[in-house]
Amino acid sequence: MKALYFNEFGDSSVLQYGEVADPQISNDDLLVKTTYIGLNFADIYRRRGNYQIKEHHPYINGYEAAGVVVKVGAQTSGWQIGDQVLFVDVPLANAELVAVPSQNAIKLPRDIPVKLAATIGLQGLTADFLAHDLISGKKGDKAFIHGISGGVDQLLSQILTADGFKVFGSVSTSDKQKIAINQGASAVYLRKPGWYEGLTSTFDVVFDGVGSTVPLSLKLAKRKGKLVFYGMAGGNPPKIDLRDVLGKSQVITTGDLWDYLTSAEERQRRSARLFDYVNRGLLTVTEPIIFPLSHGKEAYDYLESGESIGKILFVPDGN
Repeated sequence: MKALYFNEFGDSSVLQYGEVADPQISNDDLLVKTTYIGLNFADIYRRRGNYQIKEHHPYINGYEAAGVVVKVGAQTSGWQIGDQVLFVDVPLANAELVAVPSQNAIKLPRDIPVKLAATIGLQGLTADFLAHDLISGKKGDKAFIHGISGGVDQLLSQILTADGFKVFGSVSTSDKQKIAINQGASAVYLRKPGWYEGLTSTFDVVFDGVGSTVPLSLKLAKRKGKLVFYGMAGGNPPKIDLRDVLGKSQVITTGDLWDYLTSAEERQRRSARLFDYVNRGLLTVTEPIIFPLSHGKEAYDYLESGESIGKILFVPDGN
């Protein structure tokens, strides 16, 4: 099969495209022919050697894709050849074929297109878990999202809005500001010097996937408010003095999606809840940017440029 791979860690120049050995499946696996493959910031960190990556020769990046089952393990029940499938936590995904443990596979309902599933799969399940597992609130509560135009954050904003929150956020450009407003945000601020003046102690919950903005997030959160920390897209968070947090009775919470996707039943239940937002017309999904898998270096460079809005997907060459 063809795959996007690398033999050493580094910048995008280490990426190569070519023939590698087909994966072999066990009795409990599905062999999936990928149709769309997701690209994420975590893949950049893995390629650089900053994140753990599955030992494989050569290295094949990627953990999420949607496609079609082409082979079923001998002891796997409930699946058949031709089923459409999504997975968000299976390694070696930057390839034409992936061996997917059946418990990690999410069977797609017929009314959810494969491209849509790949576009919102990982980001949507992340947004769902942030909104439904890490916070509790009531209709009318104010939520703030740094970088509200990002892949996870666009979906998080719309889920929170659908759940009755008033959502606010910050962005780097006016184009991104328009997108967030069109998706239901109450107000979106351009990150200019002093943009946050007057917003101190305003929000019931602040979502921070940037990292370097954690001190500001604590200033934006109300007394007895909550900070949800879930990423470091803008760098590691600086140290904070917990005495200041204590002084405002604030709560800092965090979590990892993988501690919630713990079984096939959980994956199916959570994906069904996500797809229900889609079917009810509550999620507007930005059209993904698509690259051939053979153009992997260009796709990684585009993601790292910070110019992307929404999801980047690979399509295996020949699809």
